[in-house]
Amino acid sequence: MKGAILPDPIELVALDPARNIRRRYSIVARFDLFGMIVVETRWGRVGARGQAQHHAFDDHAAADRHIAATLRRRGTAENRIGVVYKTMTPASGSAEAG
Repeated sequence: MKGAILPDPIELVALDPARNIRRRYSIVARFDLFGMIVVETRWGRVGARGQAQHHAFDDHAAADRHIAATLRRRGTAENRIGVVYKTMTPASGSAEAG
C-alpha cells in the first residue's frame, strides 16, 4: 500500500464580500504509521482556526469514494449558501473556477 499514489491536497474557497461570506475547505490524504490512508478535512471561515475531521481507510478506493462524496457536497454550495466554492491554486493562492 505504501507505493500507492495519494491525491493532491484540495483547497476550496467560497467568497462573497457583499454578504460577508468567506469560507474555506481543504482535503488532504496521507498515510499513517500503520499504512492506513487518513483523509483530513478542514473547514471554517477564512483566517479562523476552523474545524477538522479525520477518517481512516484500509484501501485507496474507499478513500477516493469519501473524497468524491465530500466534493459532491461542496458542489451543492450554490444552492445552500448562494456562493460557489472555487479551487485554489497552491502556488499563487488565487482562486480558479472549479
